[in-house]
Amino acid sequence: MISIHNEEENAFILDTLKKQWKGPDDILLGMFFDTDDQSFKWFDKSNMTFRKWTDQDEEEEDLVDTCAFLHTTTGEWKKGNCEVSSVPGALCKAAIPYEKKYLSDNHILISALVIASTVILTVLGAIVWFLYKRNLHSGFTTVFSVAPQSPYNDDCVLVVAEENEHAVQFD
Repeated sequence: MISIHNEEENAFILDTLKKQWKGPDDILLGMFFDTDDQSFKWFDKSNMTFRKWTDQDEEEEDLVDTCAFLHTTTGEWKKGNCEVSSVPGALCKAAIPYEKKYLSDNHILISALVIASTVILTVLGAIVWFLYKRNLHSGFTTVFSVAPQSPYNDDCVLVVAEENEHAVQFD
């Protein structure tokens, strides 16, 4: 059963109940009156650090078999008989499995390797491109180099070659 330790918890429970609870106005909390100590205690044995009793519950009364109820519209607590079998609701705490919203160590390692290899390949590509451009202008023939292109097309070169042949013959 639930224990409430501050105003934020009480407000959260009240807000949740207002949105989702369709039952009666009073719902059983996890608190009972311990006649040995003459004090209210939580069923989970946690300390009573917060109280939200209604004004009418400040008066002294017989508290044997007394439990606490939360009023679902005001958020205030009131005392009531624990033996009442007509109470259809009680608030309970339940652990919700926590799902990691961040990457596991394996995913982080894989992501880092992908990013590193992408950077390395980009740098290598830039180096190869730089070397290609530098060698293109220096006259060295490389795998990337292409034979120098003549400003003339094939027909023009043939005519010029024939003219040069005739000129050599007449000399």
